[in-house]
Amino acid sequence: MASRRKPDVERASSPLLKNGLEARSTVLLPYQQRWLEDRARFKIGMFSRQTGKTFTATLEIILHCLAAEAQGKKARWVILSRGERQAKEAMEEGCKRHLQALNIAFNALEKDFDAHTKALEITLPGGSRMTALPANPDTARGFSANVLLDEFAFHADSRKIWQALFPVISAGHFLRVVSTPNGKGNKFYELMTDASLDQIWSRHVVDIHQAVAQGLPRDIAELKAGIGDDDAWAQEYELKWLDEASAWLSYDLINRCEDEAATVERASSPYSVHGLEARSTVAFLGVDIGARHDLFVIWVLEAVGDVLWTREVIARQRISFAEQDALLDDCFQRYRVIRCCMDQTGMGEKPVEDAQRRHGSRIEGVIFTAANKQHLATVAKDAFEDRRVRIPKGQREIRDDLHKLQKVTSPTGAPRFVADRDSDGHADRAWALFLALYAAAAPVIDFRQIQTAARDTPASDHAGWGTVAGSRVTHGW
Repeated sequence: MASRRKPDVERASSPLLKNGLEARSTVLLPYQQRWLEDRARFKIGMFSRQTGKTFTATLEIILHCLAAEAQGKKARWVILSRGERQAKEAMEEGCKRHLQALNIAFNALEKDFDAHTKALEITLPGGSRMTALPANPDTARGFSANVLLDEFAFHADSRKIWQALFPVISAGHFLRVVSTPNGKGNKFYELMTDASLDQIWSRHVVDIHQAVAQGLPRDIAELKAGIGDDDAWAQEYELKWLDEASAWLSYDLINRCEDEAATVERASSPYSVHGLEARSTVAFLGVDIGARHDLFVIWVLEAVGDVLWTREVIARQRISFAEQDALLDDCFQRYRVIRCCMDQTGMGEKPVEDAQRRHGSRIEGVIFTAANKQHLATVAKDAFEDRRVRIPKGQREIRDDLHKLQKVTSPTGAPRFVADRDSDGHADRAWALFLALYAAAAPVIDFRQIQTAARDTPASDHAGWGTVAGSRVTHGW
């Protein structure tokens, strides 16, 4: 507990204590004062690094609590940060620092929110409370309070957090969102750019050049030289939406491989493409197993010359494993499937085993280890760069899935692939396509051209087309 004299707050009549008790406002820069003076219920700020966004946002929280207590009321705030360290910084360098500067008494404690999460809480003499937590869908629930989302663009599963959060502030509470940009694949980007929200959100934007022009003591040339990365500088200091910097497949790559002749619809009968009968071509399947929240996806590719054409994309949510099996069997019935690669991770073990029992060696399970995901993604990117694949044109769900996949570096330095989960899944269509492209990345043999003594081998294992066992090449089909 940090003890300070009780302030004489009754003299302040403004909801924000005359914009920071007046004396405090003398050290605030113009963009910080504008934030404090903005009383909008929904307020969002995109600020450059090192411009004091958390400092300013937590100052508003303190002033709001003091204003409530001056009127004999209590205020309740929840701060959701990207992690426990950031939540602690918001309390230590934000809330506590302001209270100490204003000589406000407070109680501070750390407690268990659940078995895995620590909560930091400050209570003021009049009963107002501030709680700081790492953000996730569980911590976003269970409160009725004003909320600050700190560095929201960097929150994992930002859309699920948003979905869980909104009932928390539905009873007239304030919502504050501050962050630097982190690409386009998150809810923060949507809140900042969606024109339909212009009348709902009060938006503040302050890049490093504006902040310095308004009095922030920073040497821009020194900062830029120190960071030594043009993309990082553009995104974190100049507030550019550098989505392409981290997206594994850029929109340019995706656009180049779109074609109106590629389809997502069910092919119920033989059809002709570029003068070739579809039934005379070979097919490759990629299957991403999903249940509950994620999608179950089958991606069908057919080889026409040296290009792989999308013939069908089946995406279903919350269907039984029996229904998944039936959809896969139907594809085997309608296409000349040479090879099918399936996600064998976790719940995929049994579907893969069952599919192998029905379709033999044409089924291959792929466990999504970090190394395997890297290989799948590399094979796919090569196909896009060489324009050896065609995908349906103008399909938003497919474009979003392909583009939301990002390659990031973990704290240990190891590369990994991540994608924000939303109502359309977790880049499930992308992984199904990557599996299909991997399935096509091995040489194939038309067994009808080979006379062997094994004619009585069960048809489920060797009829039609197949692969050379154990072969693993990265190009060609």
